[in-house]
Amino acid sequence: MPPKRNPLNLNPLQLKTLTLLQALAELPEFSQSGEEASSVVVRAPDPHGDHFHLGEAVVAARDATGLRNRAVWVALERKGLIRSMYPDAAVLTALGLGYETGLRDTILRRGDR
Repeated sequence: MPPKRNPLNLNPLQLKTLTLLQALAELPEFSQSGEEASSVVVRAPDPHGDHFHLGEAVVAARDATGLRNRAVWVALERKGLIRSMYPDAAVLTALGLGYETGLRDTILRRGDR
């Protein structure tokens, strides 16, 4: 039997936010290694206008509202995906780094596609 998609039943806003946090974890200007093995500390950029840039990708501000929503961070922390330092930073756990959201290609728009 194939693994269940979205086994933690994250809602759409939580999935988008986790996708962005995972992308931030890949960019040295927004991340650093965490104290725990396989964890990464990320800080969220301040969106400006209707979009912002994450490396080579452009993200619509409407897809990033969860980065400034305490309830989303609380839910992600409760499910073990992050440790919140809201609003300044989040520590992505190994579970959070590896969780498949299925949204990467949808909200991280790249010019080469």
